[in-house]
Amino acid sequence: MTDQPATGRRNLWPDYRTVWRWHFYAGLLCIPFILWLSATGSIYLFKPQIESWLERPYDHLVLTAAPQPPSAQVRAALAAVPGTTLRAYELPQSPTSATRVIVSRGAKQVRVYLRPDTLQVLKVLDEDDRFMRVVFRLHGELLAGDRGSNLVELAACWAIVMLVTGLFLWWPRGAAGLAGVVWPRLGGGSRQVWRDLHAVTGLWVSLFAIVLLLTGLPWAKNWGGYLKEVRRLAGGSAATMDWTNGRSAELAQRRAQDAGARAAMDDDHAGHGGMAMPDMSMSGLSMSAMSMPAMDSTAERFAPLDRMVPTVAALHLPPPVSISPPGRRHGGWTAKSDTPNRPQRVDLTLDPVTGAITRRTNFNQRHWIDQVVGFGVAAHEGQLFGWLNQALGVFAASGLATLAVSAVVMWWRRRPDGELGAPRALADRRVGAGLVAVTVLLAIYLPLLAISLPVVLALEFLVLRRIAPVARWLGLAAPS
Repeated sequence: MTDQPATGRRNLWPDYRTVWRWHFYAGLLCIPFILWLSATGSIYLFKPQIESWLERPYDHLVLTAAPQPPSAQVRAALAAVPGTTLRAYELPQSPTSATRVIVSRGAKQVRVYLRPDTLQVLKVLDEDDRFMRVVFRLHGELLAGDRGSNLVELAACWAIVMLVTGLFLWWPRGAAGLAGVVWPRLGGGSRQVWRDLHAVTGLWVSLFAIVLLLTGLPWAKNWGGYLKEVRRLAGGSAATMDWTNGRSAELAQRRAQDAGARAAMDDDHAGHGGMAMPDMSMSGLSMSAMSMPAMDSTAERFAPLDRMVPTVAALHLPPPVSISPPGRRHGGWTAKSDTPNRPQRVDLTLDPVTGAITRRTNFNQRHWIDQVVGFGVAAHEGQLFGWLNQALGVFAASGLATLAVSAVVMWWRRRPDGELGAPRALADRRVGAGLVAVTVLLAIYLPLLAISLPVVLALEFLVLRRIAPVARWLGLAAPS
């Protein structure tokens, strides 16, 4: 390879060493995050299998009687966690499965496992303490909320820069044959082996890795908000998206759902309370009997479940399937399939009086942006096309980890004494129209990159280059 591109491309692309420098610094920022995201992401790819194994004690019960009505199961779950309201009733996936009921109080959501026959509570678990939920937050926000989400998003943006610049560096320039380009040369010295391992792995994994990074961005705090605004401008504000961007947005959504459910239940209770009551002064009923209407009213709140569960169960939707009470005043009961393969998801609106379905929304009826994101998220999580999707996810994550490790090894072996080891800047720092075009396109798609890039450039040219020892250590001073 040479340090200069072909003469005919001098005005289109920057010099080789400039791209190498950006590749080096992007990798310096991203490598710790790449290793972390590769490890946690590989675990999350197998969420269905891991959750099935963790919950096996609750899926093979020996029932001693017929299951109690769903409304009774919900009341038992609410009694187990006082002060909560119903968030969702999850349809059992088999006749021997424990009932799962999610109850909420503000932003806190709790999953209650109970026997459907005796209503015995088997386990009470905070939703945020479920193992795969912890892995999800470790992967997407480092358990640090929106700040962690911002860091992960920033690292993802610069990882894309690292991969794009890496492909530019890989592009063959006078190479003799495909060895060292398409497959590694293993017969040379260790330096050549590590170089080829890094370059060839980058070739084969870059496309998968870029797709993996881009499809993970809808959850990020800034990019997800950017997407929501684009979606609103595209006329998609009416529908509810089934993903959240950042921890604060998720908690706000939970609080709104809980407040809406409580308001709807209060309205329902007021409706019962406003019904004509018998004349107690004439009936001779005791005071203890006077409390029975309130108890009946509480039971009646969840009676619609007994009519809706058989209707929804008969559809055999991809699990898990849940039924939720109204999430706002004057809202309706809803059911949905939350299958990880999002293109198979279905949303239903139900009539609480008859239990009938009044509206069905399939995935292909959603806003086109939601469909694109749904396909991308399902692929990102390894659930779009079965085990092959999971295998490709592991391949991409392992390739990224190999890139990171081989980069560290090459840097460690080649670094000069007393310097960081970045490629030194040239006196002629040609930019090139191609680089400008690619940078603008990336900046439009990645707002956090558009914000951070000027900051990095300003820091380099206004501060770091003016401090001679720092400039020498970072390789910012061009050779005289």
